[in-house]
Amino acid sequence: MTMKLLATSVLTGLLMLPLAHAKLPAASPEAQAKASEAAAKTAWSDKVAAFQLCRSMDRVADSYRKTAKAAGTETKPAAPTPPCTDPGPFGAAASAAGKPVEASGAHSPAGTAAKPPSGKSK
Repeated sequence: MTMKLLATSVLTGLLMLPLAHAKLPAASPEAQAKASEAAAKTAWSDKVAAFQLCRSMDRVADSYRKTAKAAGTETKPAAPTPPCTDPGPFGAAASAAGKPVEASGAHSPAGTAAKPPSGKSK
């Protein structure tokens, strides 16, 4: 019985092998945009988490120094570290703002005229 089960399992695995090598169709532009938006939001979330961790570590260190000072224990000065940087609010529009004006579908803004269009100065 176990030999039949083993043979059936091997045969089933061999029959499914071509399915594992099948290629998925290319993602649509909407799906790619959605994936890039999700990646940007994930990166922003990671920055927010790092900022919150940095602030938390600063609060713990300050609390430790205050407690040690109150107890009369001498502490070493804090090592210089870069300040915690707030990533700000997530902006989906920020990624769209990176497009050149021509690619966004809008017309180019008019340039400042330094001389008349004819080239002749009056």
